[in-house]
Amino acid sequence: MQRRDFNRILLGAAAGTSLGFRPWQSTLRVDGARLNAHLQALAEVGKNPQGGVSRVAYSDADLEGRAYVTGLMRAAKLDVSIDAAGNIVGRRAGSDDAVRPLCMGSHIDSVPEGGNYDGDVGTMAAIEVLQTLAEAGVVTRHPLEVIVFQNEEGGTIGSGAMARGLTARQLALVGHSGKTVREGIAFIGGDPDRLEAARREPESVAAYLELHIEQGGVLDADGFDIGVVEGIVGIRDWDVTVEGVANHAGTTPMDRRHDALLAAARFVETVDAVVRSVPGRQVGTVGKMRALPGAYNVIPGVVQTSLELRDLDAAKIAMLFERIRGEAERIAASSGTRFTFMETNAVEPARCDPRIRDVIDAAARELDLRTLSMPSGAGHDAQEMATLGPIGMVFIPSIGGVSHSPREFSRPQDITNGANVLLHALVAVDRLE
Repeated sequence: MQRRDFNRILLGAAAGTSLGFRPWQSTLRVDGARLNAHLQALAEVGKNPQGGVSRVAYSDADLEGRAYVTGLMRAAKLDVSIDAAGNIVGRRAGSDDAVRPLCMGSHIDSVPEGGNYDGDVGTMAAIEVLQTLAEAGVVTRHPLEVIVFQNEEGGTIGSGAMARGLTARQLALVGHSGKTVREGIAFIGGDPDRLEAARREPESVAAYLELHIEQGGVLDADGFDIGVVEGIVGIRDWDVTVEGVANHAGTTPMDRRHDALLAAARFVETVDAVVRSVPGRQVGTVGKMRALPGAYNVIPGVVQTSLELRDLDAAKIAMLFERIRGEAERIAASSGTRFTFMETNAVEPARCDPRIRDVIDAAARELDLRTLSMPSGAGHDAQEMATLGPIGMVFIPSIGGVSHSPREFSRPQDITNGANVLLHALVAVDRLE
C-alpha cells in the first residue's frame, strides 16, 4: 500500500464526514503519558518482591486487576460485560451496527514472577485507543470491541472458549491459582455451564488487531520501532522416550553398553543440527530430560525427553520432524537403543491478513517509525481469533529480548508508538470493507 493510499483511507473523502471523520484526523494521537500511567498502576496489582507481578489467572490479584481494567473501559465510554467464559468485553457502537465488529485486545494475567508488559501493553493500548476516539468525537463505521481475554498464560483459555470452545480436559486443568479452569471461570464472573454462549461463529469478526511486546530481542538489537507480524507460528510437541539397557556402571565395559542417556545426548545435538541445516526462521528445542533409574552406579536404561518444533509453515515443521526421526533411528541402530515419539500438542500456524499487514506498515511509516516484517515465535490470543476473522499484530521492542521475567521492559515511548500505530491502523481497517 502506497503512502497516498493510506492517507486516502485514513482521512476519507468529504462524504466520510458523516461517519465522524475530520480532516485533522491524521494528527490524532493517543495520550502516551496516560497510557503509561495506567500500565504502572496495573503493575501494582499482584506486584512481587522481584519487581514484576504474579497476577496468575483466577487469583485474587487477577480479580483486582480485572476490576481496575473494567473501570478504565467504562471511563472510555464503553459498554462493558463479562461473557460466559469470563472474558471482559467493552463495546462501542459504530455508525452501522449491521456490520461485524472490529476487535482489539490481549490479556492481563501473568506467569508466576512475570513482568509488567506481556499482555498488559496490548490491553491498555486498546482501551487508550478507544478513549482517544471518544474524546476526539470520532465515530467508526464498525462497532468496536476491546476484549480482555482471561487466562492466556494457561493456554489461551479465554480466546479459545470464544473461538472454538473448551474441552472437558481443559476445564479440569489446575492452574497456579490452585483452581481448575471451571472453578476459575466461575470465580471471575463467568458461567462454566453456559460456555456455548461465549462462542462466536467463524467470520463473525471483521478483523482483530493486537499490540504486543515482541518478547524477543530482534527489534531492540536491530533498531526497529515496530514489528509488522507476518503470522503466529505453528507449534508441535512430542514426548520422546529412549529405551536402552540398565546395567551395572562398574562391571559393564564401554563397548557393551546400550546407554539410553548417551543416545539421548546425541539426539539433542541432532535436533539442533537438523533445524539449523534448513534456511529460515524455524526453531527446535529439547526442553526436558529425565534419566532412569537415576543412580550414580547404573547405566541409564530409559530416558524421557521432548521435542518442540515451531515455524510459520506447517509443512516445514512436518519435514523437519521426519528428518529428526530418521536421524533418531540411526542413533538407535548404532547404540542398541530404541526411540519412540508421542505427539502431545499441535497448534496450526495463523497467518496475518496481508491487507492488514500493509495497513499497519503504512500507519507506522506515516508516523516516521522504522518497521520490520517478522513472525511471532510465541502464541497469542490472536492465534485463536484467526478462526473468527482476519488478524493483524503489532510488535514493539522488548529491551534485551527479556520476557516472562520481572526484568521484562519496554520503553514508554515505544509503548506510545505502538498505541499510535494501533490507533491509525484501526481507523484505516474500518474503511477497508
